[in-house]
Amino acid sequence: MLLPEAAAPGRVELDITDGAQLDDALRGVELVFNCAAYNAVDDSERDPSRAELINHLGPRNLAAACARRGVRLVHFSTNYVFDGRASRPYQEDDEPSPAGAYARSKRAGEEAVLSLLPSALVIRSSGLFGAVGSAIKGGSFPERIVGAARAGRPLKVVDDQRLNPTWTGDLAAASLALAQSELSGVVHLVADGCASYHELALASLALAGLEQVEVARVSSSDFSAPAPRPKNGCLTSRRVAPLRDWRQGLAAYWAAYQAREAETEQPM
Repeated sequence: MLLPEAAAPGRVELDITDGAQLDDALRGVELVFNCAAYNAVDDSERDPSRAELINHLGPRNLAAACARRGVRLVHFSTNYVFDGRASRPYQEDDEPSPAGAYARSKRAGEEAVLSLLPSALVIRSSGLFGAVGSAIKGGSFPERIVGAARAGRPLKVVDDQRLNPTWTGDLAAASLALAQSELSGVVHLVADGCASYHELALASLALAGLEQVEVARVSSSDFSAPAPRPKNGCLTSRRVAPLRDWRQGLAAYWAAYQAREAETEQPM
């Protein structure tokens, strides 16, 4: 399959677990962003083989195909490669310590990519939210929180997990710039500043004009989730500057979200 100048094939059009298909798809391609991932963290505990296939073997196939074709590869990874026990944000040279099947599969994917293609760029990020959001989770966190508040549902949000809430719009623009550089290896690319999910929920509601909505603080242990979550999911970088402050990214995301809502509400 020959890709056009810019393409974003989904898993139906291009299966990264199929090495032969990848090799054919990369003919004439100069740059690949690997956004494919299985991020059902709890389901990965029940079926680790699926996470291993998509998060480890898939990137390994892709790196091998890119190496054969001389293609630049940018692979996206996660703050979950750290167990979250550190008292400060994690840097690129900190030793990964993944806890849980999802985290182990993502770390294995990083190692496979850089082993087969040392010139690849592995971008770790944290707390992503964007226009599309996670299909598995039912959309981006701010959108889900605002939707629940508007529906009058009680809100309970964990306050003991910290991360860098990062708008994918900012991440995408910065990733494009880094892809055109000679940077290789692991880099942490996140919004400036850290916040808990509870803080992110309150900031999202404020942007939606719902400051009066009560959000109960709860502990991660209250949800009894199968997979461990890093209490400290904050990243920082020795190699690149952070993106703009997470609150600014959130405001830009929400403005774009409102614009899309206004478009859909207009009569045909």
